[in-house]
Amino acid sequence: MNSEFISAIADLEKEKGISKELLIDAIEQALVSAYKKNYGTSDNVRVDIDRETGDINVYMKMEIVDEVENDMLQISIDEAREIDPRYEVGDSIEYQVTPRDFGRIAAQTAKQVVVQRIREAERGVIYDDYISRQNEIITGIIQRISNGTVFMSLGRTGRTEGILSVNEQVPGEEYYMNQRLKVYIMDVKKTTKGGPQVFLSRSHPGLVKRLFELEVPEIQEGVVEIMNIAREAGSRTKIAVYAHDEEVDPVGACVGTRGSRVQAVVDELNGEKIDIIPWSDDPAELISNVLSPAKVEEVYLSDTERAATVVVPDYQLSLAIGKEGQNVRLAAKLCGWKIDIKSHTQFYEGGYEDEYYDDEPAEEAAETVEEPAEKAAPETAEAPAEEAAEAPAENTAEAPAGEQDAE
Repeated sequence: MNSEFISAIADLEKEKGISKELLIDAIEQALVSAYKKNYGTSDNVRVDIDRETGDINVYMKMEIVDEVENDMLQISIDEAREIDPRYEVGDSIEYQVTPRDFGRIAAQTAKQVVVQRIREAERGVIYDDYISRQNEIITGIIQRISNGTVFMSLGRTGRTEGILSVNEQVPGEEYYMNQRLKVYIMDVKKTTKGGPQVFLSRSHPGLVKRLFELEVPEIQEGVVEIMNIAREAGSRTKIAVYAHDEEVDPVGACVGTRGSRVQAVVDELNGEKIDIIPWSDDPAELISNVLSPAKVEEVYLSDTERAATVVVPDYQLSLAIGKEGQNVRLAAKLCGWKIDIKSHTQFYEGGYEDEYYDDEPAEEAAETVEEPAEKAAPETAEAPAEEAAEAPAENTAEAPAGEQDAE
């Protein structure tokens, strides 16, 4: 019987992922509860289960007194000295007892305690598993959709429920029953009933970052690093990358042979456009890069205001701003600078060159700008012609203070 008991504990450990020690502790507490149900008290009872043999021993602790008033808690001095003559009144004695057979109610109590403790332990294991995977991606299966909120089953068993709220969904994406979907784990919270709640996202910039980590070995190895991501989910993403090895092209590594790597990410995001930008520690060069695919003539910086005025060719103004200001808005988020774009004609005929004359616009900016722009343009998603046509007159964008960064 005892060997079968230990074998059953081992099977539960494998099936539930709960440690053997925790399971045995739960059974010990269940037996104490059953003892209380049978005898009305358990304050002086201790149950010990041998971890190797499975032998179960019950120990009772009793106070030595002159006159016994409660035979469940006290023992007379005469009885105590029969066990050991050195005992005195006020001492405590603990000895092994063999309880009478538990009744049906006591046995049911023990069962309920064991089941409850196993469920609690199982929830704890699931919570620890998912909290350690926060800010990572996971594949789930859509089980139901209620009032726009998508509920997904996660994990090998599918018993953990993930919640994809309306706010974390991508505009334009369609969801249906039994659809397999990669999602980003934003948060994990414990609940009083049921398992933990796993809050998911499809619109978080971190999803793009983790997808590139899956597709690009150089990122996994740490040779290429994703420095920042700016995303407008469902429409466009800009991602800045940097190579710690001078011989590695970070943009080319992310694009892959014939665009295979970036295309895999685009497919997972249902056609969302992705611009891959080379990162630079030089703010002027970085700003000219992040405005890709537009070409930049000059960049004037104001370090005190962390603002930049960017001059682009007249025919590139609409492309630099983007549809509804999207390109310059994402560029500002990516580099963290306020960007004011001027066309060549606006800048020089409007007298702005006098204002910036002392700032040394930099032939360096003109030189460094040309190369990254030409280099990045073939490897990033080009802005469609209609974007240029529909660009608004407004040409200033600020990097918002509360922008959500990719983890």
